[in-house]
Amino acid sequence: MLSTTPKLVICGPPAGGKGTQCELLVSQFNVVHLSTGDMLRAAIQANSPLGIEAQKYMDAGDLVPDALIIQVVLARLEEDDCVQRGWLLDGFPRTRAQAEAMLEHHIVPNLVILLDVPDTEVIKRISGRRVDLATGKTYHITFNPPPPGLDVVQRSDDNEETILNRLAKYHENCGAVVEAFAPHATLCKVDGMKPKESVFAAIQQDVPRPGFWANLWHRIQFWK
Repeated sequence: MLSTTPKLVICGPPAGGKGTQCELLVSQFNVVHLSTGDMLRAAIQANSPLGIEAQKYMDAGDLVPDALIIQVVLARLEEDDCVQRGWLLDGFPRTRAQAEAMLEHHIVPNLVILLDVPDTEVIKRISGRRVDLATGKTYHITFNPPPPGLDVVQRSDDNEETILNRLAKYHENCGAVVEAFAPHATLCKVDGMKPKESVFAAIQQDVPRPGFWANLWHRIQFWK
């Protein structure tokens, strides 16, 4: 086990369980959880030069260019809380270009977490989602059925054709990201079909810890 600050990247398909594992990682290791959406909103709220530039694209209804997103992420990773506590990147990098930009700026993860979930399961999880338009609450026809008689709808982008397209892009880009980081980071590939507790148990074994926390961790394990 390395004695260093956690620098984590989590990858997984849509509805693959990333959100749950991110919550557990933040709770256990106190890392800074970062998503591109949150970072863009924070940059805009802070009225930073990058935020002002990003706002122009968003106001026009355009996608924020890759180069600008990379700058926002790199600037955030250099802030004190990320340097001191470590970070967990969720939804970034999505492409090889984004991963290589991180490496070029000497921002290197020490662990890449890959949640492995079969496409058939992803399709089942997403296509079964239903939304109550009155409240915005999400249900699932198999795992969390809506109450009888409740008027629910399927989101337009939750159909199988759209899901398959998203999965194809995910597989193409995820492989490239993992390949870019392979010489620099440990890869933790976990069966995402297992219970969330089992998935987290497998992940936390590979999470680097600063010296003090590493010692405390080993003491806790000893007394279990």
